[in-house]
Amino acid sequence: MLPLNLLATGGLLYAFEQSTIAGKAVLAVLLIGSIFSWSVMITKLRVVQFARKQTARFRGAFRKDRQPLRLFEGNARFTGSPLFNVYRAGCQEMTFHLLGSSEVDETFRARLEIADKITPAQMGAVNAAMDRAVGETALELESQMILLATAVSGAPFLGLLGTVWGVMDAFTDVAVAGSANLTTLAPGVSGALITTVMSLCVAIPAMFGYNFLVTSIRGIIVEMDNFAAELASDFEHKYVDHTPRVPELRR
Repeated sequence: MLPLNLLATGGLLYAFEQSTIAGKAVLAVLLIGSIFSWSVMITKLRVVQFARKQTARFRGAFRKDRQPLRLFEGNARFTGSPLFNVYRAGCQEMTFHLLGSSEVDETFRARLEIADKITPAQMGAVNAAMDRAVGETALELESQMILLATAVSGAPFLGLLGTVWGVMDAFTDVAVAGSANLTTLAPGVSGALITTVMSLCVAIPAMFGYNFLVTSIRGIIVEMDNFAAELASDFEHKYVDHTPRVPELRR
């Protein structure tokens, strides 16, 4: 009969004590992987939550005024908002084509009022700048997600490796002892199975965290694409000249 302390811990302490050096090495690697995966999950969750909060603030401020360059003119800052990154990139490119410079000074509004509208070709450059901002922000949001994906897919295989290795050592011990009985075999099998248990403890939380974060990040990327289209539409109506230009006749 097992001691009470082993029953209280479900046999994990006993299994760890019976684990071989190779099994304990696998457990150490899994522990490090668990620390990294939890660190990524907590960090990314905070980033996503902060991005949603800042995006809500930015969206409210942007839609208060029908002038798409008003926030840019006022040097507004919404750090951590993916939509603001797209907005800033679009405004910088737009003001460069309208005014020849993206710098904001005390004459910005006066120069903007007398500036000529840009051509559709120049508007294409503005759209390209916003598309680059969407891509760069998406890459930043998705950074380090490979660690979670690796934990989800790699931890079970690593645990299986430790288990198979441990079982192989257990049968080797039985062969050396020359007696195939449960007392000889059970400690080795118990020590081998703990790596599988540990690998599942790493992979299962990482799987749920990865799925939640991927869904959240994809939602933010869709929001950025939609906002880029909305901002491009505002720019088109206010600053783009769609009048067909008649080529001058040579005399």
